[in-house]
Amino acid sequence: MGRSLLEWLRNHTTATPEDIALLAAMDPSYPLAFSLAASSTGALVRACLLAYAFGWAENMTQAAIKSVPLGQSAGQRILSALTAHIPAAVEHALALPPGQEQAFSPMLAILSAQHEVQYSRLFRS
Repeated sequence: MGRSLLEWLRNHTTATPEDIALLAAMDPSYPLAFSLAASSTGALVRACLLAYAFGWAENMTQAAIKSVPLGQSAGQRILSALTAHIPAAVEHALALPPGQEQAFSPMLAILSAQHEVQYSRLFRS
């Protein structure tokens, strides 16, 4: 997804060629590419965090709809419930003092690597 967003950025005038070249040299992840795209817009940090969190929630909901027989209406209810918590999560993140931000999830990589043996790997990785 990072490479896809990088390609999208190359076709728009928001990011500078220097920033795009630097990002391309890093083999970017989606959060890194999103950060460049968001910072290039001049939007406030809070707005960028809200947009990122909503995009994450929407993607997870779509994955659930496609991998479990939920249906569109159930997916909309799930997304609505998730998005109700996003503003508070963003406010919490913004209130953290420097050095206290973290994303510590040691089992994420291990569990993600197990996708090849899961019953249904579609949309899980």
